[in-house]
Amino acid sequence: MLPLESLITFLIASLLLAMAPGPDNIFVLAQSALYGQRAGILVTAGLCTGLIVHTSAVALGVAALFQASAAAFTALKIIGALYLLYLAWQAFSSSVSAVGNSKANKLSESQLYRRGIIMNVTNPKVSIFFLAFLPQFAVPEHGPVMQQIFLLGLLFIVATLVVFCSIALLAGKLGAWLNRSPKAQIYLNRLAGTVFVGLAIKLATANAKI
Repeated sequence: MLPLESLITFLIASLLLAMAPGPDNIFVLAQSALYGQRAGILVTAGLCTGLIVHTSAVALGVAALFQASAAAFTALKIIGALYLLYLAWQAFSSSVSAVGNSKANKLSESQLYRRGIIMNVTNPKVSIFFLAFLPQFAVPEHGPVMQQIFLLGLLFIVATLVVFCSIALLAGKLGAWLNRSPKAQIYLNRLAGTVFVGLAIKLATANAKI
């Protein structure tokens, strides 16, 4: 078992990383503003499920494949970029809903949850980041490294849940206020679409280096 001070240091670092502007927390902010607090929390749950996949990839050594294979890295990031462009198209083409009729009701819980999973899993940069970040805190003298990696991944997920759910709650309140105005809804959709396009470009042009 890792020393308590090491776990606390890792948790603080994880909280700071979760608060730093990045594709995932921006995605949560956009979805919460568009569809409400519930949507943001469900998307966050999906993103954290994706982090379980990335943690497993690091623990099992799969993440090294994306760092070593340009083809695998490129294929996954292109899939992710195309998905973001699809979400951008949905945002740009959305019609204004009737005032008081929340658009969150048009997306099921499973749809929102899947959005988070797809957004996270199709970003190979997360696996490569975990491959560089998690092992720094693993100490072979304190037990099996694989178990330590899973424990560190769990702590990172806890930090992510705290930060991203806070973002979802705040952005959801702002979105609910803006959605009272049909014109504001149009601008909000266009802004979200622009954010998705930006995230798609960022992902498509990413390289395997941290």
